[in-house]
Amino acid sequence: MDLIQPNWPAPANVRSAQTTRSGGVSAPPYTSLNLGAHVGDVFADVQLNREQLANHLHLTNKPVWLEQVHGTGVVTLPLSVQATSTPIADAVLSRTPEQVCAIMTADCLPVLFCDTAGTVVAAAHAGWRGLANGVLEATLQAMKVDSATVMAWLGPAIGPNAFEVGGEVRAAFVAHLPQSAVAFVAHADPGADKWLADIYQLARLRLAAAGVTQCYGGDYCTYTDSERFFSYRREPKTGRQASLIWLE
Repeated sequence: MDLIQPNWPAPANVRSAQTTRSGGVSAPPYTSLNLGAHVGDVFADVQLNREQLANHLHLTNKPVWLEQVHGTGVVTLPLSVQATSTPIADAVLSRTPEQVCAIMTADCLPVLFCDTAGTVVAAAHAGWRGLANGVLEATLQAMKVDSATVMAWLGPAIGPNAFEVGGEVRAAFVAHLPQSAVAFVAHADPGADKWLADIYQLARLRLAAAGVTQCYGGDYCTYTDSERFFSYRREPKTGRQASLIWLE
């Protein structure tokens, strides 16, 4: 199973992993480690992929999978014993050992969080809408620790040379944080109001404004690296990779 180990100085009791598209059983176009049960893949294959991932990572508890809606909702693990449905949220956190936070992406930005004391971990799904509306800030607020003690790892997302957006996306970010303008480069016909956006830089700016100075990762492109990553923009019918974090 081809997993990426986040390169950041997290405390020893913080475990994290990033999947790629390799190492599962799903048939094309979901080849092969698709972890998304909502994209049209055979459900039994997705379940087997999830089980194999949990076994590979020697997890005591299976990851909690979310119904992600490009919002700013945050759920805390463990879930209540009454919870029977999939949580609707775009971020998840835990202060309890062996509770695995997981989010799925295929171009959107996954962000993993922990504090330097190793008391809390979190994962956030930051597409441009969630990022612009404050999903990272909502996650930090839910962690309830000093932002200066938080470190973040930016996982695989669509790269700055591939992420074309309209002027309304740029306007949404600049309205909240004027310095966000540096993350956009005019693209194509100057009169078309099309821009190349650097979602990694946008996330770093938002995190810095919230007091997070320890930021790592952000050096992948899901759109261009078709061997390793699923990309919704490249292939609308595709799978999902996952970013996971938990406390030992």
